[in-house]
Amino acid sequence: MKNTCCDNRIRSLLKNIHAPQVVGIQPANSFRDMVQMPDGEIRHYGFKNKKIIYIASRDCGLSWQEFPVPKGCPGACVQSPWSGDWISMLDVHGYADEFFLDADALGLKRGFRIYRSSNGIDGKFTNTLVSEQNHGTVRMPMPLRSRKRWVVPCQYRQKDGKHDLVVFYSDDDGKSWKRVVLGTVPEHEAIPPHLGVRWQNHGIEPSIVELSNGRLWIIIRTSLDNHYQAFSDDGGETWTNPEPSRFYATITMPTFFRMNDGRIILFWCNTTPLPELDHDKQPELNEWERQGLGEDFFTNRDAFHAAISDDEGRTWSGFREVLLNERRNDSDFRTSGGNSDCVDKSVHQSQAFELPEGKVLVSVGQHSKCRRLIIFDPAWLYEKERKDDFHLGLGDWCTFNFVKSIAGNFKGISGHCAYNRRPGAQLMPDPDGESREVLQIARHPDPRLVHEQQGAVWNFPVGKAGEVRVSLRLVKGGQGIRICLMDRFFNPFNSIAHDYAQYSVEIDGTGRVKGTRIVLKKDVWHELVIKWTDSFKKEAKLSFGKKGPMISAPLIFPSGNGISYLHMMSIADSADFSGVLVRSVEAKVNSR
Repeated sequence: MKNTCCDNRIRSLLKNIHAPQVVGIQPANSFRDMVQMPDGEIRHYGFKNKKIIYIASRDCGLSWQEFPVPKGCPGACVQSPWSGDWISMLDVHGYADEFFLDADALGLKRGFRIYRSSNGIDGKFTNTLVSEQNHGTVRMPMPLRSRKRWVVPCQYRQKDGKHDLVVFYSDDDGKSWKRVVLGTVPEHEAIPPHLGVRWQNHGIEPSIVELSNGRLWIIIRTSLDNHYQAFSDDGGETWTNPEPSRFYATITMPTFFRMNDGRIILFWCNTTPLPELDHDKQPELNEWERQGLGEDFFTNRDAFHAAISDDEGRTWSGFREVLLNERRNDSDFRTSGGNSDCVDKSVHQSQAFELPEGKVLVSVGQHSKCRRLIIFDPAWLYEKERKDDFHLGLGDWCTFNFVKSIAGNFKGISGHCAYNRRPGAQLMPDPDGESREVLQIARHPDPRLVHEQQGAVWNFPVGKAGEVRVSLRLVKGGQGIRICLMDRFFNPFNSIAHDYAQYSVEIDGTGRVKGTRIVLKKDVWHELVIKWTDSFKKEAKLSFGKKGPMISAPLIFPSGNGISYLHMMSIADSADFSGVLVRSVEAKVNSR
């Protein structure tokens, strides 16, 4: 069917979008509720006042209107390429896993069912029971290109709280289904730097992409430092044992998306949380939370990333922040917006569609305060440079600190597995009197904070080789700074981030550069240049200014993905109101 929602005016507007642009707020948490209609209309289903609604766009996602949904409609569906029917798999056991609303009020049947309509997405639906068991995070059915088969990845929760990773497949256009259980993912262990275990996710929220040769690649949420992955060469009937992937992430959802030209985009949170605390010293936790059946604090859900591959996943470009949580600095993070919409507040979870002019629309996040609809051009992921001099503020930075808060899941009081926050590193007037602001990274005593040291985190396009420049100023009375190049996001104040850095430079309060004879003068600007040629095997070279000596910086933590983060943090061991000033940063990469 011809796209009737994209005239020349809309195409012109889409052509002007390059970097990610927020275009709306969806009515449900992201991962399965967005639909692209044959005529180009886009819908995103969700809830309002305990009723199913959807918002629709007839201008390629640039604007949205709200519409009601008839009772008994399962919401988002996908159209069969073989029969033209609209189908959806939905698990409803008393309270719908996806919606937290009463199934009877929605006019839906209990159980794990396949819904089907031969009369369009708004038509009357029939349903068939697939399983009496409760399956969670059920993705939209995916039609394979290499054979007439549907596949649906999800998970099954056992009575002991553990999960089985599951793939359903159907060879009769969704009329009947077979269930395959994949191998297990290892549990997280309380070994240093961790004093307790993470919430044990035994392989959940999987996403599948079909490669050009018909092979299926599944990527899996885990409690470990990496997403796990497995492969199937028979259309999903059998799978390799799950193994670590190259993609760092912890207790967050990954999403594969294949573009029409065959390129693959991975959406995920390229982040590592803070080390786990000693749960026996957190009295507000329940026993099941202490044992790993629940979370105490989510500390790595404020940055959402994308990477792109044009060679079937062998190499990747990008590793860029598509969205930073707009609430990341809020002192009332736990309570803002209430809990009726969602108890989580994050920018993890996603779903994507391709738009005309090669643009991508992605639905991201949890809770109306945080989730967003975004359009961007995949060409943005191939950029090789980025710089910032703070003339637009700190919109591209994470500088927050965590405030001590109640640990654990929602217990009838405000908040769920989250810290409140407060701004950390701040902009201040340039000390030279110029009409500009610079970033101060210091340490302000505050017993309310989890960590007092301030820090700043900045993302740039990934590179296995490249250079980063930092214009910095040591202030009299300041106690120094540590500057790290990283392959993923660590919180600004994470005191062990340097152990996972590829390269690190430490400057103490006297101006001495650790491991060298270099002593930097106070109250003048210095340009630090760090150059690297192989983030997996080789040391880096660094210098201060054009005439400064070139010295070596050893490779600390090898990275096959390349470097995509600048992490700067105060090393003050007591109050430091002077800190270190940063005037500008710049990154250039020349390989992926």
